[in-house]
Amino acid sequence: MPISPYSLSYMASFTCAVLLIHIFVCFEAVVGADQQKQSNSISPGTSLTPITQPWQSPSGRFAFGFYQQGGGFKVGIWLVGGAGSQNTTVWTANRDDPPVFSNATLEFTTTGKLLLRSTAQSEDRSITANSPHSASFASMLDSGNFVLYSKDFVVIWQSFDFPTDTILGGQNLSTGHSLFSSFSETNHSTGKFRLKMQYDGNLVAYPVNTEDIWTDCYWTSNTWTDPQTHLYLNSSGSLLLINNTDSTTIKSLSDSSLSNNTVVHRATLDVDGNFRLYSHPRGNSEPVIEWKAIENMCNVKGFCGFNSYCYLNDDKPYCSCIPGADFLDPNKKCSGCERNFTKLGSCKDGETNEFYHIVPIDNLNSLDGTYYEAEVASDDCSKSCLEDCLCDASVLTEKYCMKFMLPLRYISRQSDGGDTIFFKVGTKPIRSNNQILPNPPVVVTTSKKALVLILVLCLSLVTYSCFALAFSGLFIFKFRILKYRRLLETASSGLIEEFTLRSYSYNELRKATSGFIEKLGQGSFGTVYRGALYKGKKLIAVKRLEKIAEEGEKEFRAEMRAIGRTHHKNLVRLLGYCAEGSKRLLVYEFMSNGSLADLLFRAPRRPDWNERVRIALDVARGILYLHEECEAPTVHCDIKPHNILMDDFWTAKISDFGLAKLLMPDQTRTFTQVRGTRGYLAPEWQKNIPITVKVDIYSYGIVLLEIICCRRNIEVNVSEPEEVVLSNWVYKCFVARELNKLVGSEEVEKNILEKMVKVGLWCIQDEPVLRPSMKSVVLMLEGITDIATPPCPTNSSM
Repeated sequence: MPISPYSLSYMASFTCAVLLIHIFVCFEAVVGADQQKQSNSISPGTSLTPITQPWQSPSGRFAFGFYQQGGGFKVGIWLVGGAGSQNTTVWTANRDDPPVFSNATLEFTTTGKLLLRSTAQSEDRSITANSPHSASFASMLDSGNFVLYSKDFVVIWQSFDFPTDTILGGQNLSTGHSLFSSFSETNHSTGKFRLKMQYDGNLVAYPVNTEDIWTDCYWTSNTWTDPQTHLYLNSSGSLLLINNTDSTTIKSLSDSSLSNNTVVHRATLDVDGNFRLYSHPRGNSEPVIEWKAIENMCNVKGFCGFNSYCYLNDDKPYCSCIPGADFLDPNKKCSGCERNFTKLGSCKDGETNEFYHIVPIDNLNSLDGTYYEAEVASDDCSKSCLEDCLCDASVLTEKYCMKFMLPLRYISRQSDGGDTIFFKVGTKPIRSNNQILPNPPVVVTTSKKALVLILVLCLSLVTYSCFALAFSGLFIFKFRILKYRRLLETASSGLIEEFTLRSYSYNELRKATSGFIEKLGQGSFGTVYRGALYKGKKLIAVKRLEKIAEEGEKEFRAEMRAIGRTHHKNLVRLLGYCAEGSKRLLVYEFMSNGSLADLLFRAPRRPDWNERVRIALDVARGILYLHEECEAPTVHCDIKPHNILMDDFWTAKISDFGLAKLLMPDQTRTFTQVRGTRGYLAPEWQKNIPITVKVDIYSYGIVLLEIICCRRNIEVNVSEPEEVVLSNWVYKCFVARELNKLVGSEEVEKNILEKMVKVGLWCIQDEPVLRPSMKSVVLMLEGITDIATPPCPTNSSM
């Protein structure tokens, strides 16, 4: 159908109007952001101290800076209190670090980092350690969010992404993240409870240091329908569970009765473990509780601590110790109780009646794990506990008797209902109300006959003791000393093997290896042979070093002792060495399951996904020990699957650490002008810049990608040309969100796969400064630290 000139004119006018509106909105956004930067921004080079004014939001409702905790100061964000009321802390940086002194400084550096400097710390502590980027300016917003911006006004870090115990209006608790209660009202370190937004769509409260299982849960939102759910507190005070994909509301936990621009809303996991929604109207001295998750505080598991139970009186919770226990701190009755009598060090079942008695308490509930459960008669349950050396309490439910051992964690008392728990109590308590009972009075004997008898007994005892000591000394000399000498000669003692490094002769090792016949492998430092010591009882691996540097015997022995002092479950243990003339040999523990290269590249089937995840973490922990935790920090220089060996239990262990410095510069078999193996070399080897631990980080990144994909970093026989170089292929799949191609049809956990790929891509960045430390790698792999999106790596070493 033809279009009329009027329609064309109308369409042109409408298009121009929309275009003008779009330009105006963009202009306003840029101008508004620029005005915000000019009027309410914190520029690099600015600093704070505990005695200076904090950085405040435009309305003055929120402040960022130092607040006092105990005798020191912490860095955090607080809601400024109204007339006569105290400030309310809503966020704390590095909350479990000790407080700093009054001479500390919080500096927004010229390089765009937020650093806490204090004489109490050995190094500067970053407040925004999770941000790899540098900020151009910062701002404390009226929402309570402290934000760092790039020069293009892009948010590169914000406190809203890392909540502690509170979320504010407009803030999310993302899937997989948790709130942790504070230790007390005045101490904002991590406390006793946590609230987790689980991957199954359920918001659940647990005590800290527990697994995500139902037996430890004490409150839940009961939203099992959607695995992609987050908690959101909107600016009107509505606490919502929202779908991540389409932003639909799955469940509304509460709505605020106070909703206007002057009211601040916050949802806090309080010290007592209850999750509450608060409103703070401007000018009011006290906040208003709009909603709370739990009405009966005795339902909070662990509310009273170990060995105590919770009960209500006038709807208020109180804590009481179980029979035979007293409060750890009478002034803090929620801190738990301890046994007030000494339990028998050893006993035989059925012989404890004279030392203990049973105290029953009615209407108790307990969900503590039992070590024994059996069907018994009603009268036999308490008797069975009394006669059982292990039992501390028992309960009869229906016709089953269950026994418990201290400490008991989750006990509460009801007004009616519940079970009768039988507590086993010592007949002679050593404490009463936390006071040590006085010693019994000393009995003085004045009878002469008694004194003579005591004197005779003492002389007899002394004479017998002398004969016993003389006989014992002869026995020890003849048997124990001789046995100890034999142990020293054979070095077969477990303690000697663990803490000493033995020097072997060349002939000993030649006999142990039957003349160096059975070759286990060819490594970067020499050839490895199978051997056995102590008449074949202990298998060993003997490495003959080749082309080592011209070192004297004294220097070589000193270097071996330095390597021998490294002890970690993910390092192959060095048992001894040989230094005779020009011969240099090392004796290692035998690794029965070969190398990681055999497991990944030569095995008939690829290892299980969970096994590969565990191996990747084992290797990372071993490198972390070499870099930061051992007595002499070491750069390995040759991290690769061939140098990662597997023991009897398939635990990954790093070998050949500390040996790179022994190589001669002209070694050419597996090394070029640099130290390392092609395909695993960091770019800085070719750039004539100082070598640091970051070369091992790069090599580990390549190994991690190989573990994920079960293939070599360079593979010619592939279906597509883009798959030849592993790192390039991994990054392309990551950008295209096609990570499933890396593992084929294998079933893996997608979030763990993405996490490992991101860690691997960060590790192989061309610039060493962009690579994380090994400690950060371990934290990211363990899921403790969030991982930013990595940029494209440049692999110049291949």
